Amino acid sequence: MGRYRRPAEPSSKYITPGGAAMLKEELDDLWLSQRPKVTKAVSEAAAQGDRSENAEYIYGKKQLREIDKRVRYLRKRLEGIQVVDQVPSDMNKIYFGAWFELEDQNAQTKIFRLVGPDEFDSSDSYISMDSPMGKAVMNKAVDDKITVRAPGGETIYRIVQVSYHSLELQDD
Repeated sequence: MGRYRRPAEPSSKYITPGGAAMLKEELDDLWLSQRPKVTKAVSEAAAQGDRSENAEYIYGKKQLREIDKRVRYLRKRLEGIQVVDQVPSDMNKIYFGAWFELEDQNAQTKIFRLVGPDEFDSSDSYISMDSPMGKAVMNKAVDDKITVRAPGGETIYRIVQVSYHSLELQDD
């Protein structure tokens, strides 16, 4: 049997203005800064002769492949993504971009922000809208209870607060 891999499920195509800027910055850095440096190093290594035993040449070509793969991904992703910079009409419910506070069964509270899959790893408080918790809180309001199923088991949370403070600043 071959190395068939099931295609990944398509992720949400929403992103905050800050997340879009972060992806664009990464793309510019890869294309305008890192790639030219690696290309120069590869051509210098190639000029030294036998390429089959030249570790610098082989490693440089591998780096170029990785950079090119990431550049292709970022260009395609930025092309099809929708930047959400407006607050929703109902600011009492959790929608994309919302900051919300959850309280668990032990009365411990945590604050999170619901973001797209391209930016959830930029902060511990960011949660992807495609994650189990992200799906559970979507369209919920203050005092609603949610159940989140995770590998560690089920946890019940109560929504304590919802706000859109970072998006509100951009509407001025």
